[in-house]
Amino acid sequence: MSTAPQPKQGTRPVAIVSFAQAPTQRRIEQANEVELLMPVISEVYAQANMTKDDVDFVCSGSTDYLIGGPFSFVTALDAVGVWPPKRESHVEMDAAWALYESWVQLQEGDLDVALVYGFGKSSLGDLQRILALQLDPYTMAPLWPDQVSLAALQAQAMIDRGLATEEDFAGVASRSRRDAMNNPNAQVANDLDVATLLKEEYIASPLRRHCVPPLSDGAAAMILVAGDRAFDVVDRPAWITGIDHRIEAHAFGVRDLATSPSTTKAAHMAGVGEGDVDVAEIHAPFAHQEILLASALGLSSATTLNPSGGPLAANPLMAGGLIRFGEAANRIMDGTASRAVAHATSGPILQQNLVAVLEAAS
Repeated sequence: MSTAPQPKQGTRPVAIVSFAQAPTQRRIEQANEVELLMPVISEVYAQANMTKDDVDFVCSGSTDYLIGGPFSFVTALDAVGVWPPKRESHVEMDAAWALYESWVQLQEGDLDVALVYGFGKSSLGDLQRILALQLDPYTMAPLWPDQVSLAALQAQAMIDRGLATEEDFAGVASRSRRDAMNNPNAQVANDLDVATLLKEEYIASPLRRHCVPPLSDGAAAMILVAGDRAFDVVDRPAWITGIDHRIEAHAFGVRDLATSPSTTKAAHMAGVGEGDVDVAEIHAPFAHQEILLASALGLSSATTLNPSGGPLAANPLMAGGLIRFGEAANRIMDGTASRAVAHATSGPILQQNLVAVLEAAS
């Protein structure tokens, strides 16, 4: 009989037992947020052979800034069902952090099953303006720098340090979008070689269009189960054996943009280096960030990076990080990997980083 692996943090094993996502599109006009979520929630329940009555805790990730109205997450609860009442929470950031909150809640011992979901429709707003609002309100936000220009500063810092080249960035984009051709949920999938990509115009030097994530509408959901009950749901649960969240300084001037010490620290605390990693799903919205994060995580060339295509293939705001966890969990559950790393980021140019190790039972 299989037994859950001993977690590095916490005292109670917790596993991902089902994951579903909506096919990501540039613009979904025919469905509002509730209508976008409903089939995803239904699918994640069906995979686990559960209903909302089996769930003890619900946690979501989204942002009102996209919709332009307050408490949009309350409306989204219509997709889950508001009766009978459940313990519920919300994070105003990527739903990967809703997963983290749910993991903490399940450690308490009085809850066994959690539903986690995230949604975002980037098409509703001007992301260049919206994302600038997360910057320092006194020294940066009044300048309204867009996210691509900030990422370009980071990419140039890597080039100046000799850590990567524009050819390396194109190589990441070429591989990612080629892998995405096997992902039915991907928004951008093609097979273009590095030489072809390097002919593209710059958006913000040294970043060309292939280095930049698509603007995406999408949603994702998953179910977490604590203890051996997970084996009743799926043959190979994806056990979260380590998880940690670290943050960089808010001020860019005191950060080394070419490195990510918060990711390195989170990876150490989560136990990434304590075994071989078969697959890593890295939330690197820009091509150069995959190179930076793979190094910060301490991954070797033997690790398969973003086999789903990663954020360069689809990047719905507020769900992109949760999708990385779901894609990594799928590799455990379908038997193609025994040990995987999932990573999510939030904030400007990798300010916050969440790292988890997922493993199959022995």
